[in-house]
Amino acid sequence: MTTIPLLTLNDGHRIPAMGFGTYPLDNPQAEAAVREALRAGYRLFDTASRYGNESGVGTGLVSFDVGREDIFVTTKLRGADQGFDSTLRAFESSLERLKMSYVDLYLIHWPLPMKDQYVESWKAMVRLRDEGRIRSIGVSNFLPEHLQRLVDETGVTPAVNQIEMHADFAQGALLETHRKLGILTEAWSPLGHGKLLENPVVQRVAARHGKSGAQVLLRWVIDSGAIPIPKSAHPERMRANLHSFDFQLTADDMRDLATLDSPHNRIGGDPATYVEE
Repeated sequence: MTTIPLLTLNDGHRIPAMGFGTYPLDNPQAEAAVREALRAGYRLFDTASRYGNESGVGTGLVSFDVGREDIFVTTKLRGADQGFDSTLRAFESSLERLKMSYVDLYLIHWPLPMKDQYVESWKAMVRLRDEGRIRSIGVSNFLPEHLQRLVDETGVTPAVNQIEMHADFAQGALLETHRKLGILTEAWSPLGHGKLLENPVVQRVAARHGKSGAQVLLRWVIDSGAIPIPKSAHPERMRANLHSFDFQLTADDMRDLATLDSPHNRIGGDPATYVEE
């Protein structure tokens, strides 16, 4: 079983350097996948209220013979629950579904600037963190201006910003903001769209190392200083993804992969305008 390295967040807590994503699995699928991922060696698990699978994730985690202190559980606040009091209520509901007394990381799922409630949600999350209900607090899909506003208005810097990030959508400017503020980056959709796996540049780099395209793309995220959060319901792919830690990309590899980067390769919504359904 592969041992995943640990990274230190800006609040002193430690987080595994690769996670297991659960979107878009339903509850039964998530329960089964989480058990398989635990067997493979994953210890960071990522879910969200909006995914509708917190119950399955929680059941999968508590039914496996791994101590709570040895796993790192992340869930997220959905847009409909933004606001101070509603964030407190939504968090309690997530805890109940997860069957846990605390979570390791709680994120605001999207900034939704047109709703203009993310600062109030952040204040509620700071309170929950101070009460020990959450170990670390962070955000997802936030742009530099959203991050700076949280810092300016509350004095509390997010530990994490989980963003869309893959080799052909590298998010270099946002990563530089994270580095300046001391925020750790998590990458959702780290394998990008399906065609990226078979891209000739990716395949050429993979051939140099005797690796798969997926392993190269995950290693690119790691070598870019971020935590990849891949999702797979297939045990063999779960295990294969963890072998991204047993090699390293060269400077030439990174230069080759940098040629794929384009701001037009976004898969998900634009955080500046996105409205959660």
